Amino acid sequence: MKQISTRFSIAVHILCLLAISSTDCTGEFIARSVNTNPVIIRRIVGMLKKAGLVEVRPGVGGASLRKPPDDITLLDVYRAVNATEVDQLFRIHDAPNIECPVGRNIEAVLQAELKEAQFAMEQRLAQTTVGQLVAKFQ
Repeated sequence: MKQISTRFSIAVHILCLLAISSTDCTGEFIARSVNTNPVIIRRIVGMLKKAGLVEVRPGVGGASLRKPPDDITLLDVYRAVNATEVDQLFRIHDAPNIECPVGRNIEAVLQAELKEAQFAMEQRLAQTTVGQLVAKFQ
């Protein structure tokens, strides 16, 4: 199983920071808050912009939210930053032995369970907004 990319938590961090800031935030300011390289911030902000979650002013103008924090769910963020490979949270190991009754059937049997687990996680992410997270900071 591959872990969910840290892009997700960084993107949530960025959106929460933008939600509580009274002015647009520069990449440098965001990078200091996240404690990471500004290049990583620019890449993730670009993904958030493409998803319509943030607005970016060229140069040193900074970034701001395009939607109210209560209208941005964690599922929106998860999808915006492609947190997992090809929308697949779980992967089955490659090339099990098809001569074995378990190896021959494991993918079909396990895949249904894993899809249900991913669906449940996505449903939970859809219930939480950036605004709800920000409310917990104060």
